[in-house]
Amino acid sequence: MFITLETRGNIFLLTLTGETEHRLSPSVISHLRSLLSQIRSEAKPGSVLITTAQGKFFSNGFDLTWAQSNGPSFFRDRLHQMVIDFKPVISDLISLPLPTIAAVTGHAAAAGFLLAIGHDYVYMRKDRGVLYMSELDIGMTLPDYFMAFMREKIWVKSLRDVVLQGKRIKGEDGVKMGIIDEVFCNAEETIEAAFKLGDKLGSRKWNGEVYLEIRKSTLKGVLPVLGLVEKEVLVARL
Repeated sequence: MFITLETRGNIFLLTLTGETEHRLSPSVISHLRSLLSQIRSEAKPGSVLITTAQGKFFSNGFDLTWAQSNGPSFFRDRLHQMVIDFKPVISDLISLPLPTIAAVTGHAAAAGFLLAIGHDYVYMRKDRGVLYMSELDIGMTLPDYFMAFMREKIWVKSLRDVVLQGKRIKGEDGVKMGIIDEVFCNAEETIEAAFKLGDKLGSRKWNGEVYLEIRKSTLKGVLPVLGLVEKEVLVARL
């Protein structure tokens, strides 16, 4: 899988490319973190990030084929490595000094689900694709930071259905459950709407450090798990 980063005016567009499941292997996670670091360094007041994907999947979670490739005896260690590697991605998203939007145009499962809701806004197509936490069905517990982050992002009863039923959530149901902000007819409309929102948010030209610290203050429960701390930022605008 390749990840591309392009700029369109004030908007950074991060795209998981190709007709794959967009599985998150250590190399893909490393590439994603590198691009998020680039975005952070290049961001300015008015910048916005949109993350989307090509094909049937937004992301189907960790790369289990890679985890199994050295034989069953290495599976647990390799899976644990991806769990550890992915944790800073959530920290990176929380720490970006700009508004972020996920345009979910396909299935988002497990770590892919977490990647989607790691953005400030989540738009989704309603004609195809589901959100799905697969851990209950495949027989593994959820990492501590997964649960801490989902508790901050998802209503209590909705979280129960997500993690204790393994419910496959379509876009319109995601809106009712408070997980998705808005749904659209297809992928093209979803991305178009994300750009419209990006332009609207970017026009405010907020100070990035102030924005990220306020974001962190809305996610207090997960900050200790991720090793993040709040700080006070004051930018006088008289």
